[in-house]
Amino acid sequence: MPEEFIEDRPAGQRPCARTLFALQALLVACVVGWVLDLQRSLLGLNLYTEQLLLTVLGFALGICFLITPKRPAWWDLAAAFGGLALCLVLAWRYPQLSDELTTRPLDGILMAAALALLVLEGTRRMAGFSLVGFTLAGVVYAMVGHYLPGIFQARPVEFTRLLVYLNLDTNALLGATLQIGIIVVVPFILLGQLLGRCGGSEFFTDLARAWMGRYRGGSAKVAVVGSAFFGMISGSAVANVTAVGVVTIPLMKRSGYPAQIAAAIEAVGSTGGQLMPPVMGAAAFLMAEVLGVPYAEVMIAAIIPAFLYYLALFFQVDVEAAKRGIRGEPADRLPRLMPVLKAGWYFPLPFVVLVYALVELNLRAEYCALIASGVLIACSLAFGYKGERVPLKDLVKAVVSTGGAVVDLILICAVSGMFIGILNISGLAFGMTLQLLAATGESLPLMLALTAVIAIVLGLGLPTVGVYIIMATLIAPALVKIGITPIAAHMFLLYFGVMSMVTPPVALSAFAAANIAGSDVDKTGWTATRIGWAAYIVPFLFVLSPSLLMQGHPLVIAWAVASAAIGIGLGTIGVVGHFYAPVAAGARALFVVAGVLTLIPADMFRGAIVTDIAGLALGAILVVRELRRRRAAA
Repeated sequence: MPEEFIEDRPAGQRPCARTLFALQALLVACVVGWVLDLQRSLLGLNLYTEQLLLTVLGFALGICFLITPKRPAWWDLAAAFGGLALCLVLAWRYPQLSDELTTRPLDGILMAAALALLVLEGTRRMAGFSLVGFTLAGVVYAMVGHYLPGIFQARPVEFTRLLVYLNLDTNALLGATLQIGIIVVVPFILLGQLLGRCGGSEFFTDLARAWMGRYRGGSAKVAVVGSAFFGMISGSAVANVTAVGVVTIPLMKRSGYPAQIAAAIEAVGSTGGQLMPPVMGAAAFLMAEVLGVPYAEVMIAAIIPAFLYYLALFFQVDVEAAKRGIRGEPADRLPRLMPVLKAGWYFPLPFVVLVYALVELNLRAEYCALIASGVLIACSLAFGYKGERVPLKDLVKAVVSTGGAVVDLILICAVSGMFIGILNISGLAFGMTLQLLAATGESLPLMLALTAVIAIVLGLGLPTVGVYIIMATLIAPALVKIGITPIAAHMFLLYFGVMSMVTPPVALSAFAAANIAGSDVDKTGWTATRIGWAAYIVPFLFVLSPSLLMQGHPLVIAWAVASAAIGIGLGTIGVVGHFYAPVAAGARALFVVAGVLTLIPADMFRGAIVTDIAGLALGAILVVRELRRRRAAA
């Protein structure tokens, strides 16, 4: 991150520190000022949204090319200041250019070409080549696709028209994806940066330790609860691992968990942060935009799936602890609950304000995030944390560091917008929908299985935002076409895009956790897949059962949640192979069967209540049998 180079190096070794600081501060100021409508109320300016997007993109490019542990080379400086100047010129001239783009003026073509090169190279530096490679392949397809036969045939398009369209049109780079990334997501990342700087991450970790540390496998339960808490702040899997894992992974290892299991537990817990309301990952905000619904609706729909995700992980670590005889931490090593709450009682308050503003007041999501940030700043200055008020300079650093933390997101959203533009201008999205329907014979199970595999494969090299954008554009229409509700289809895509973070061979969360734990990377990835087994099943349940997305009669919803929770518990016993004592192979298989039957929601299909009853009955028989075995052994 840029702030690391700014803050952690001696003054004489900070490459372009003042310039980076200024660019980050200007980036955040532009976004906050726009959300608060200061450009209109204070300056009397009526600006195009695209002018803001280009300005912020220019700051992001400048920061991107100046971030380097060494002194930037001349080409880095040229790209940084050239990108900034180009975007500012485009922003200044955009009202005129928007009227001239259909004629494709030479200066417009040249500026579009330069912008494309800078954005693609910046994204490659920040997020790797995968998304850039997909976009370049799409450009090639748009140019030669009209030679292909059948439904894969693209509309013919001239190169100059494609260039201008992809980089300066509101249906491509300057479209909804970049707009959501800058205007909506940046304020939420600002809230997370402020919370971390004010001691929020430490508070939630201490709260998890005070709450769960004394129980069986307490260190792992701290990791689960702490990751869920911190996930509400960060919405980033790898950031969650690095922030929480440095505390929880050593605790788990010290209490008796093998290194790879400790790392896997933290990886799965941290990955769920992108699914955890109220602050989910950036893809959730894009989902709201694609669906045309308020973000609060997406947030509410995600509550039960997120609960089941963390409940499954909690059961897993509890049974794993019982199997390995891992006890809780000694009381003298744990913080006490009441002092923790007394010291940081106000940290949950911004989330209460955020949810109230989203759900009850129905305010714009970005505005709600700024209100919550204001509440947090006021409380931190007034009350402090652990007897110390947060210095004003630390709050300024948190605000400015947001500008560095969002650079990769902004560039990823820009390139994702270009990819959407390629799909629109070439007609590939429509052809892909027809091809998927034909290949699967419009079979719902086959379509879902194929979609899950595609999402995980894409996630091997793409960030979650990139996976979601591609899948939402190419696959979601086919899922809706065969009868899945739009929000369920998009939530399904988001879930499997997120699960790619812990699915080998490229599992970024697992790799980050393995780095901290000092464990084998590949073994950690496969262990994370085993520990997170329920997370691969839950999407198939809610995509076919609206009750798990908070849709339907309250009693139906309550029954679906209760039966799913019991099913997860029974299945976990079978997967781990332990109850009060080791479970025999045959009984393990029966526990898994009972868990799967009970997991099936009663409203999934006609007569599905029978599977719940059968699963509950089989599970009860197995549990009673294990209890009798325990009594006999005693």
